[in-house]
Amino acid sequence: MISQPSRHCTVELQALPSRIGQVRRIISAQLRYWHLDPLIDHAALGVTELLTNVHRHASPDKRCTVDVELLLDRLTVSVQDHDPRLPTVFDADSSSTHGRGLALIAAVSESWGVRPRGEAGKVVWFTLPADPPVVSLSAYPAVYGATTTGPLSKLPAVVIERPSTARSAVAG
Repeated sequence: MISQPSRHCTVELQALPSRIGQVRRIISAQLRYWHLDPLIDHAALGVTELLTNVHRHASPDKRCTVDVELLLDRLTVSVQDHDPRLPTVFDADSSSTHGRGLALIAAVSESWGVRPRGEAGKVVWFTLPADPPVVSLSAYPAVYGATTTGPLSKLPAVVIERPSTARSAVAG
């Protein structure tokens, strides 16, 4: 297995309606850059719901931090605010216009939760499964043969040429 480094993006903001749209566009652009286009809709919906909760409910202020981290095959999106009160999941009916944010996050995510930080506030997070990226092979041909002196050093090197057209495969 090829090791993949963690990828991380952080945005600090005031959770105001105009800023929520900007953060959604930033997250979408970051996921496109990481080639995670299939996750954009669910990540944008989730971060919108979390930031809307900060805007509507957090006190003493609306300052928060959005973190997006890709680690192995999991994308984690979290929002940290300064309000120590934990969110409540409501059993809202289909005609409700408020109170369904966490239920939506639960529906589109693999998992979600809250990490209390005492008087410093809380972190609300959700995860989405991310397919591992397709690893591109080097443009140079692989060379096999003797690299030391000895009886095998007289054998010619074997060069394996790659086809001229790019190909990829996804197993799963």
